[in-house]
Amino acid sequence: MRLIRFAWAISICLLAAGGALWSTKPQAAETWTFDSVERIGGYSTHVLGDPQVIQGPAGKAVQFNGAGDAIFLDVHPLAGAAMFTWEVIFRPDLGGRPEQRFFHLQEQGTETRMLMEIRTIGGQWFLDSFVMSGRESRTLFNKEHLHPLGEWYHVATVYDGRELSNYVNGMKENAALAHLEPQGPGRSSIGVRINLRDYFKGAVARARMTRRALSPKEFMPIRP
Repeated sequence: MRLIRFAWAISICLLAAGGALWSTKPQAAETWTFDSVERIGGYSTHVLGDPQVIQGPAGKAVQFNGAGDAIFLDVHPLAGAAMFTWEVIFRPDLGGRPEQRFFHLQEQGTETRMLMEIRTIGGQWFLDSFVMSGRESRTLFNKEHLHPLGEWYHVATVYDGRELSNYVNGMKENAALAHLEPQGPGRSSIGVRINLRDYFKGAVARARMTRRALSPKEFMPIRP
């Protein structure tokens, strides 16, 4: 499906609050390769707008225009994980909005969620990681770590059961102590927050969700 019209966009908002079918089968790790808009990681997608398949750093990637392109999946790949590593290889582009949510994992029917976000300042960006789970939430807002737009990066959010941390290109940029309960089944969105706010302008090549805390030397490379 290449285009979702207004009625489908409304249904996306409704599904964000619950009422869909959810995948609950746990896996030790899932790797999603963005070489198609019809299926990602073996899952069927719901597409909003017209995201395009392009050439990435080591194969194909999906490009989002920052003004209506997004992909939704009826699965939360880290549901049930007491510890996790969430990695993404992506390229944030010039011309996007100051606040952009490029990857969102959301528990069904609650506010429990994980977000990968960026903030842009001129021709630069910084990573903003957010997790809300159980009674706690943590934001890792890396405003002191600016990076040029228009280049490919590896980013990661890691939780070891005690500390939530994030990384850009294998370098730790922020961390905070947290007690985060495992999240329940839910959905994922790429290119926008699940409630259709803060679209992302750029491209996503791969993502890997692992049910343990990886060290930087175990992160997937930008170019294998």
